[in-house]
Amino acid sequence: MEAASLPAALELAAGSGAGLSPEKRAVLGASLLLLQRDYRFERVWFWGCIQGVRGAYYIAEGLGPDRAAPRSRLYSLNCVEWSLLPPATEEMVAQAKQLKGRFQGDPSFEYKYTEINAEERLFEDGKEPMIKEESRLIATIEQIDRAVGIIPRGAFVKTPLGSVHENRNFEGLSLTEAKKLSSYFHFTEPVNLKNKTLLEKADLDPSTDFLDSLEHDIPQGSWAVQLEKGGTVVVLRSLLWLGLTFYHVPMTKQYGYVYFGTGEKNLDLPFML
Repeated sequence: MEAASLPAALELAAGSGAGLSPEKRAVLGASLLLLQRDYRFERVWFWGCIQGVRGAYYIAEGLGPDRAAPRSRLYSLNCVEWSLLPPATEEMVAQAKQLKGRFQGDPSFEYKYTEINAEERLFEDGKEPMIKEESRLIATIEQIDRAVGIIPRGAFVKTPLGSVHENRNFEGLSLTEAKKLSSYFHFTEPVNLKNKTLLEKADLDPSTDFLDSLEHDIPQGSWAVQLEKGGTVVVLRSLLWLGLTFYHVPMTKQYGYVYFGTGEKNLDLPFML
């Protein structure tokens, strides 16, 4: 969610019970603006908070002119001092998927591999491979963004040169459209779109329909759509990554998502539906 409108945005997404204290909101409101100035980002988004056993990680994302370009991610333990995270790699994501349990809240904490083959457990020097919690944090943020980072249809447009920019003509979805999963897109590299036939693509607008919609997400039923604040706010909650909340005020430009959780995927979801 936008750093500039953080207090109002947190109120709209607070229906799930998670949020920030007034002190944290005040500190974040000031530090994110300084972050944008110091790193020269065009926009700064407050991504959310991953709660650990001994502390919490507050995450922010910095955006450049091309909104589809890889975002810079930063984390803080106190909402004041921010550290830049390196880009996620496929190896990091694969390693993080093997780890179970809560985050500790210490970036230097090291996990041991316990669930891989015995032949793979030793490096050439005979030591057991370790993964730092910071690497797990990077991979978890990447996984959540890929799986449940979403935007409303029409909020962004793709230019003929391939870059993605905010749509200045976007005035929000109607209430009827806002209640449909097909009106929301994953804000990441499309997968299902590439597999569609030319006939299926005939009705799509290449400038706005360049991402995968939520209606074909697996498993079916992994999103809960609700109306809150007297029917004036549409809220989507992910049941796959518990703690991810997306909000949109129909007929306005107000939308965003935030994550407040433990950074653990709900692997039991297929058995709960």
